[in-house]
Formats: sequence, C-alpha cells, structure tokens
Amino acid sequence: MKRDPYNIAARKAVGRPPEQTPDFDQLEATELYCPKCRMAVPVRKSLLLVLPEGDKYEYRCQYCGTTVGDKIDRGSKYRSIF
Repeated sequence: MKRDPYNIAARKAVGRPPEQTPDFDQLEATELYCPKCRMAVPVRKSLLLVLPEGDKYEYRCQYCGTTVGDKIDRGSKYRSIF
C-alpha cells in the first residue's frame, strides 16, 4: 500500500479550521479621488441620513465640495423616536 504524501485522510479527520476573526471592523476613508480636482484629495465625512439599516455618511472633497463617495455604517443601532 502506498503512503499518502499529502496526508488527506488525516486532514479529513481533523475537520474544518476554526473560524477566523476579522482583522478590522470598519474602514474610514481619508483620501478619495475627486473627478473635479482630478486627483486624490482629503475628504470630509458627514452624516447624510439615519436609516433603519444604519447611518448613511457622505464623503466630500475638502477643496471643491464635490461628493466623492458614501458609506452606510451598519454598526449603529436603530434609534426609535418614541
């Protein structure tokens, strides 16, 4: 009987590897490409809407004010008015 060089039978017995935790929770943009300025520019993040699925933020160019992106932060809890 030949030996299994990859030891596949032993891997199947062990099972799946443990679940890995993410290295980060949220990303924050500091610079984005502005089509009006035609280069990567620093941005300002401002709250645009409060939605049931999370808060929606808008990224704007610091120089000309053009909207260069948006993001929904799903980590925030829904806030009830009542």
